Amino acid sequence: MVLNISLGFAEQIGEVARRAGRTIMDIYETDFDVDSKDDSSPVTEADREAEKLIVRAIREGITNEFAFVGEEDVSAGNVPVVGDRPFWLIDPLDGTKEFISRNGEFTVNIALIEAGIPVLGVVHLPTTDDTFVATRAGVFVQYGGDGKATQISCRKAPSEGMIAIASRSHGSEEVDIYLAGLPIGQRISAGSSIKFCRVAEGKADVYPRFGPTMEWDTAAGHAVLMYAGGDVLTEDGTPLRYGKPEFRNPHFIARGPGVPDPS
Repeated sequence: MVLNISLGFAEQIGEVARRAGRTIMDIYETDFDVDSKDDSSPVTEADREAEKLIVRAIREGITNEFAFVGEEDVSAGNVPVVGDRPFWLIDPLDGTKEFISRNGEFTVNIALIEAGIPVLGVVHLPTTDDTFVATRAGVFVQYGGDGKATQISCRKAPSEGMIAIASRSHGSEEVDIYLAGLPIGQRISAGSSIKFCRVAEGKADVYPRFGPTMEWDTAAGHAVLMYAGGDVLTEDGTPLRYGKPEFRNPHFIARGPGVPDPS
C-alpha cells in the first residue's frame, strides 16, 4: 500500500492541530492541575483534552481508516496493534514540562506512518500559532496563523560555525561529547519538537538526542525535517524508523545536509 497524501489532506490535519492548540491555550491561561503518570512524567488536562479532540476530529471529520497511537491513550494502557498498516502517531502536547513552566516551547504533533516512515507530519506551536505541514511535496509553514503558507528547506551546514540545537529539559554528557567532535559555533536550546523545525527552516544545523524518547515525540518533527531536506539517523547511521516494539526510539541525530560525522 502506498498512500497518496494530497496537500489538501495535509492541510486538514494542520487545521485539526490548530484546533487542539486553541484548546491547549485555553487551559494554559488557567491555574491548571498537574498529575503524574505511572512513569512519574507529568500530565495535565491540556494533554488529555487535546488528544481527545485530535482523535475525534480525524476519525469523525476526515478518515477512520487508520489506527491511532496517542501518547495519553497508550499511557492509559490502550496500546493498539498496528501491524503492517499505516497508523497515526499523536503527541497532543509535546513539551509538557515547558507547558507547566509556561515558557511557551510546546507543540502539537500529528504524524501518519507508512512502512515505518512518516509520510505526513504536522507540528503546531500554540503560543505563536505557527503550523508546519510536511508531505512528500515539501514543507509549508503558516507563521502566526495568517497569510499564505511559506515553503521552507534546510540550509547546507557551513564548514565552520555550525549551529547546534539541543533539548532544554533533557541534556546529557553524551550530547556534549558528540558536539565536541563537530565545528560548532553556536549552541542553542529549545523544548519539544521545535528543535526539528529549527533545523528544517535553516535556523540550526544539527540536533542530537541521546536520551529516551517515544515515537510520538519525534514522528511529526521527523517528517518536517526529512521533507525539508534533512534526515534523522540512529547512532549506527541507519534512518530512524517507526512501529518499533513499545514505540520506543533509540538515540538519534537529526541534521540538515552537509553535517559530517564527528571527528
